[in-house]
Amino acid sequence: MDYSEVIEFVKKETSENDKPDSYPFKSRYEHTMRVYRWAIRLQAKLGGDLDVIVLAALLHDIGWSEDGPCAETSAEVAVEYLDSIGVSPEMIVQVGEIIMMHDDKDTEKDLSLECRIVMDADLLDEVGAVAILGSSMAVAADSDSSYKRAYYKIKEFYRTYKPKMSLCKTETGRTEFGKRLQFIENYIYQLERELF
Repeated sequence: MDYSEVIEFVKKETSENDKPDSYPFKSRYEHTMRVYRWAIRLQAKLGGDLDVIVLAALLHDIGWSEDGPCAETSAEVAVEYLDSIGVSPEMIVQVGEIIMMHDDKDTEKDLSLECRIVMDADLLDEVGAVAILGSSMAVAADSDSSYKRAYYKIKEFYRTYKPKMSLCKTETGRTEFGKRLQFIENYIYQLERELF
């Protein structure tokens, strides 16, 4: 399957219906592309239907509405789009179900491998070097920004995201999440040595 057309559709849709965010540097399209890359890496290690995984990763945040959950809106947009490009009904159902589930990280349901991969890819985008960069940029956007305020923001991020490792649905996802947490922990340690 040629994913370039799907990527162009995602780029267009997210630019036209972008979710309002308190930080102008956050981009749903860029988040989607990072999730897509993580999903491919995880699939290479774990298996699963690559087309289902890639389509679900690319379309997981395609829709946004003030009136309903992002996952539901995204699934509706994705199903309509996939039908319009001739994707098989079976694959459309699989992709739609993954998109509907991707935000329910606490679920105890028996999930397909493809769904677990997309959920882990979504979680992995939230932690690591990108998280440090995002925390720093958020502080820099404030009028009273400082290195120490960025340090405290990064430390708070680490504290709140560390327990989320248990939400990973695959061992590979947990291992990668742990590596990214360790990266943040090392960064905090070094920052403390330089700032205080």
